[in-house]
Amino acid sequence: MDHSLSNVALLLVAGLAAGAVNAIAGGGSLLTFPALIATGLPSIAANVTNSVSVTPGYLSSVWGSREDLTNQRKRAMALVPLAILGGVGGCVLLLVTPADVFEFVAPFLVLAATAVLGLQPRLQKIVGHPAALSSKKQTATMATLTLLGAAYGGYFGAALGVVLVAVLALVLDEKLQRINALKNVLSATIGLVTVAVYAIFGPVSWVGVAIVAPATVAGGYLGARLARKLSAKALRATIVTFGTTIGLVLLFQAFQS
Repeated sequence: MDHSLSNVALLLVAGLAAGAVNAIAGGGSLLTFPALIATGLPSIAANVTNSVSVTPGYLSSVWGSREDLTNQRKRAMALVPLAILGGVGGCVLLLVTPADVFEFVAPFLVLAATAVLGLQPRLQKIVGHPAALSSKKQTATMATLTLLGAAYGGYFGAALGVVLVAVLALVLDEKLQRINALKNVLSATIGLVTVAVYAIFGPVSWVGVAIVAPATVAGGYLGARLARKLSAKALRATIVTFGTTIGLVLLFQAFQS
């Protein structure tokens, strides 16, 4: 990794922006991952360094959105073990399989998740409004989707927030701001799992982490506060815009490689 002043500045700006984007919508890794590659890191090293670097931003997002976590402690605590399990599975998958396979599939997953969120009102007419779902069905669906989303986050992580918000919004009868706050808790949990696994087994650039991580903390807190001020319609539009953009960028990169 090249430690020139221009690269340090690039990583600081990317980290600040990524922290804010992750708190509001998810997808901030698409800013820090290319920035780390631009400093000279190989793609796998950049991927694991990125996963470790953005985790502090997830933690500050949780603090910034804490008001919207009121009365959600029980729900969050039920989903956290699943997030840990899925996150570990995703990390192991990254370390033992070729990256190109998932890099090809990832854009389609992101675009599908974004479409689910954007078409949520119409989809709810087909599968039923969350309020009409039985408690058992809601719990089982949410648990399954959280496990899969966490595995995705452990493996790749780009647009993890978009994926989590999309699936949670489909089964929870809550304001989008409250769903976004729950997403922050799950993202932080998955992030801590990646830190634990990649710190031991992954080729992490700790210099890159030292530069990017503090910037994501500041960006994560500011982004979470901004998300609380947006209307549900504006927040949904923001997340769909980010998700679509990220999916198309990933798709372009997959076909270029």
